[in-house]
Amino acid sequence: MTADEPSTERASEGIRCSDAERETAATALHTAVGEGRLSLAEVEDRTATIYAARFRHELDAVLADLPRSAAPAPTSGWRPVLTLAAHQLAADFTTLTGRSATAGSRRRAFLIAATVLTFVALLLLAAHGITDDGPHHGFGHD
Repeated sequence: MTADEPSTERASEGIRCSDAERETAATALHTAVGEGRLSLAEVEDRTATIYAARFRHELDAVLADLPRSAAPAPTSGWRPVLTLAAHQLAADFTTLTGRSATAGSRRRAFLIAATVLTFVALLLLAAHGITDDGPHHGFGHD
């Protein structure tokens, strides 16, 4: 055996994969199961294969029958958080104004009832403070 044989053997196996590449492949599997492309049993088997993989071509083989995403979603910084918050606020606004296609009538009715009750409570407290009728707690009165 010469000194060149081990390096030739390693070169034929391919490039070793990193932990980050394994995580990216696992994320692709989770996305696929979320889209209904894989069952939970398939994801478990493939995830085990991904974390046991030593070379990039092994990861590619696990993901070969799944579509590649066009662009990865940003995973750091405030932009994803602010984007999600903006979408949530827009959805809440459309639900509250009754413009959504979903049944937001229960939520809207609850908010209207809560607003009316708060207004009545504030009105009663104001009336209690304005009039001099009824029992007083004694604070601020001599």
